[in-house]
Amino acid sequence: MLSRRDLLRSAAATTIAMPALSKLAIGQEQWPAREIHAICGFPPGTGADIFVRFYAKALQDRVGKTVLTENKVGAFGNIATEYVARSKPDGYTIYIAPGSSFLAAAPSLFKKLPFDPVNDFEHITTLAKLPFLLVVAADGPYKDVAGLVKDLKAKGDKASYGSIANTGLVSSELFKANFGLQTVEVKYKDPGGMFNDLLGGNTAFIHIDPGTAAGQMKAGKLKALATTSKDRFKALPDVPSASEVGIANSDLIAWWSVQAPKGTPKPILDRLEKEFNDIAASEEHLKFATPLGNDPFVGNSTMLKELLVKDIKAWGEYARLAKIEPL
Repeated sequence: MLSRRDLLRSAAATTIAMPALSKLAIGQEQWPAREIHAICGFPPGTGADIFVRFYAKALQDRVGKTVLTENKVGAFGNIATEYVARSKPDGYTIYIAPGSSFLAAAPSLFKKLPFDPVNDFEHITTLAKLPFLLVVAADGPYKDVAGLVKDLKAKGDKASYGSIANTGLVSSELFKANFGLQTVEVKYKDPGGMFNDLLGGNTAFIHIDPGTAAGQMKAGKLKALATTSKDRFKALPDVPSASEVGIANSDLIAWWSVQAPKGTPKPILDRLEKEFNDIAASEEHLKFATPLGNDPFVGNSTMLKELLVKDIKAWGEYARLAKIEPL
């Protein structure tokens, strides 16, 4: 039987422990207690920026706290990616990004990265998947891939193409390698300048994501000749696949994902995974993504990490086929 002294000691120990336990419980219940920052690696107003803002707003509606989109632009996404990797792992910085490009492709395109794409992040889930599009000026001379290739072969290195992102660069180099073309790359910092040169006839073609090209295509200024995927996408039923137009070496599919800094508490990661999976599976997401050439891509943390590791290897092969030297 416990003595009165033992009971008092037990009661005192419980009283001392309660504030700490209460603080822990309250901390978990309160997340998010303040605004969350969703990091975007693209300039405001671009197609990719629109995606980040859609997902940020959808998360905001579900968690009841402001989710701000914060643009960190430059170095093919490396600035934004490094920023997230170095951020405090408290659940208030998340990375909504084309993970296939900013994480999976990066090791094949850069000699030295300021982050480890696998081990510096918590990999939460996937959101959407998309091919890139081989795009030309709608009022230009190219009506199909055969016509474009014939002209580019005749012009050799006097013809050029535009690029702004990792996936666009690799897609264009795979296209060149497939047909033995000598077309020269022209780098751009923003889509506006790239579109202006394409429409003005200064470049022959670009590879671009459907979201960024959607406005120009809807206005009748740009025309998609093919996707970079082996099979047609549900969201792009009228655009031929790469294999259909003779681009045999391309089955390049980009995907959007959500990451957080390594060490973010698991209860927060679990909550984010649930909320973003609900978003990806929602009717509002389907209505948003489909017109922009994306198919919803619901996943989970395990699947995302496995996909990332697999695609890092795939991008190594893409870069080899395209004869791309890391920067």
